[in-house]
Amino acid sequence: MAKFLKSLFGQVIAATVIGVVIGLFWPAFGASLKPLGDGFIKLIKMIVPVLVFCVVVHGISSAGNLKRVGRVGVKALVYFEVVTTVALLLGLALAVIFEPGAGMNIDPASLDAKSMSAYVENANRLAGGGVVEFIMKLIPGSVIGAFATGDVLQVLIFSVLFGCALSISGKHGVPVANMIDAVCQVLFKVMGIIIKLAPLGVLGAIAFTVGKYGIGSLKQLAYFVSLYFVTVIVFVFLVLGLIMRAAGYSLLKLLRYLREELMIVFATTSGDSVLPQVMAKLRHMGIRDSTVGLVIPTGYSFNLDAFSIYITLAAVFIAQATNTAYTMGDLAAILAVSLITSKGAHGVPGSAIVVLAATLQAIPGIPAIGLVIVLSTDWFMGIARALGNLIGNCVATVVIAEWEGDIDRERAHRILDGETLAEKEADYDYETTETPR
Repeated sequence: MAKFLKSLFGQVIAATVIGVVIGLFWPAFGASLKPLGDGFIKLIKMIVPVLVFCVVVHGISSAGNLKRVGRVGVKALVYFEVVTTVALLLGLALAVIFEPGAGMNIDPASLDAKSMSAYVENANRLAGGGVVEFIMKLIPGSVIGAFATGDVLQVLIFSVLFGCALSISGKHGVPVANMIDAVCQVLFKVMGIIIKLAPLGVLGAIAFTVGKYGIGSLKQLAYFVSLYFVTVIVFVFLVLGLIMRAAGYSLLKLLRYLREELMIVFATTSGDSVLPQVMAKLRHMGIRDSTVGLVIPTGYSFNLDAFSIYITLAAVFIAQATNTAYTMGDLAAILAVSLITSKGAHGVPGSAIVVLAATLQAIPGIPAIGLVIVLSTDWFMGIARALGNLIGNCVATVVIAEWEGDIDRERAHRILDGETLAEKEADYDYETTETPR
């Protein structure tokens, strides 16, 4: 037991249990611990933009072959679109088959629109301008602005440009590349310090949730919430599991390897809270820097598998709950619109509700005010959304690395099998290793 509690995983589990107890027996005190969770996430977000920049630039500049980097990016985007389409279809199909909203008989006129005002404003901003406006938003107004707002996609665009320029700068770029690599190593040390605070962050997040909403809050719209969790589980273990097996790896072993990060995400409902350490672990597995640096940050906006399931499932649920008749044409419209609105939602306040609102605006037949129905469940749904999205992005990185020969297979299997590598092997640099083909 002592050894278990000394590990980060054990400390996170203990913090989760303590948080539940505090929230149950001292709810007011539990609710007051919210700053612990919020503060932990802010510490992580503080270094994410700079860390993404360093990892991407170092990966591209050291890769040497810009054509290969571009090939990885294209393959990643194609993979993201195919897999998220499967996720959207799965959410749509299970909503139609199991009808979680049937029998609720809610009159849209009886719902309070005030609680939706902030979400509608953000939805209009997200949906306004369509695809062209979305693409324009990817381009930062300034380099400093991209880092200041913490927009990962904007930082990624600048990082790719900077990395490509550094790669073709020859000997003049070598000192800059070395400096960026050194900064990256220091940032990972900073990350190591911050992650030691994870148990406190988890304790605060869990205590606040249980203290404010109570265990009984899980009973609200239980069928809808349960169906969503089951759908995400089916997607992860069936769809992603088969994808991993086809690539020659075990999904269960990958989940075990990432168990500490998954526990943190479970408690904080935020994938941002583990982005740096997930990137570090995938690099430690033997995946090339440039592949990790491109796939993971891009996936945070373009490969939201569990998020995609939520959009189509919730849209049909609202139609059923408000007794709104829908046709196959409406379902096709929900799917088509969701393919666009589900992209780039990362970083939007209340992103799930905002994107759902933006989707429903394009389907006039379904009352957008029905979003009020799902507001009370959003935090609980956020647990499965964050976990599913994170797992999906990690699987994508492994699979794309396998396609490109950017992973040391032997090392990856040794680590996934639970082998603890010798100290001299711990700090792994793929760029100095021959591609294992």
